[in-house]
Amino acid sequence: MHAIRMHEYGGPEVLRYEEAPVPVPGSGEVLIKVAGTSFNPADAVIRAGVLHHSHPVRMPHIPGTDVAGTIVELGPGVTGHAVGDRVIAALPRPADGATGEFTLAPAAMVAAPTNIPLAYAAALPIAGLTAWQGIHDHLRVRPGQRILVNGAGGGVGRLAVQFAKLAGATVLGVAGPASITAAQSAGPDQILDYTVDRLTEPVDAVFNTAPIDGSGLDRLVALIEPGGRLVSITSSATTDRRSAVRAMVMTVRWDPAHLNEIARRVDADGVSPGVSERLPMTEIVEVHRRHAAGRLSGKVVLSH
Repeated sequence: MHAIRMHEYGGPEVLRYEEAPVPVPGSGEVLIKVAGTSFNPADAVIRAGVLHHSHPVRMPHIPGTDVAGTIVELGPGVTGHAVGDRVIAALPRPADGATGEFTLAPAAMVAAPTNIPLAYAAALPIAGLTAWQGIHDHLRVRPGQRILVNGAGGGVGRLAVQFAKLAGATVLGVAGPASITAAQSAGPDQILDYTVDRLTEPVDAVFNTAPIDGSGLDRLVALIEPGGRLVSITSSATTDRRSAVRAMVMTVRWDPAHLNEIARRVDADGVSPGVSERLPMTEIVEVHRRHAAGRLSGKVVLSH
């Protein structure tokens, strides 16, 4: 098969499009013919070797955590799935990922896809799980609340806006000039450009999905009503007893039941995965370069 592989840590140029062996499913695994994957910021972190002490990968490594595709082979002991099933999954790190024509996934971690094209469904696993768990598990959004989503134009932010709206909240989306249009497409009740707009009315909770320093997060905390919550996926915030605000940094859990529910919301409620571009897999180096330059908005899906 053809795959994107890296033989060493480094810049985007270490990613090579080359031939690689088709993996063989082991016990409890399925072999998936890849319809698409999507870029996540964590892919760049792994490529650069930032986490090589705590999460090393075996070289040559095939990156890509999100996958959507079709099962073509079952490993020993797999039940509940069949060859020909269309599936989506978040692949476990640091195993090889989804930028090859085929990839392996633990059978217990795959979910049914939505009715949208498979390549676009590849935008859902990591971003969808992060947004779903942030809104429902950590913020526990309820009808009538005012929720602020910071970074509403990104892949996670756009889904978080939609999930919070479906939960009955009034949603305020914050984005920068380059992603304001993408944020508006998610349907927040109010949109703010952080470079010019200032929010003065309090909110019940904040979901931060954007890179921001501690002082920036502390300013978000100041907007939250006493007893409210701040959940961030990028940085920590400081709080004290006077603020009466609970703040935390969340990590995503691989949960196929959540993925199935997200897929259901896409089909039943019109939730959009927020795909901004679909590109050939061979463009992955340019995608990593654009990410490093801060020129990516929304989700980019890649396919062979």
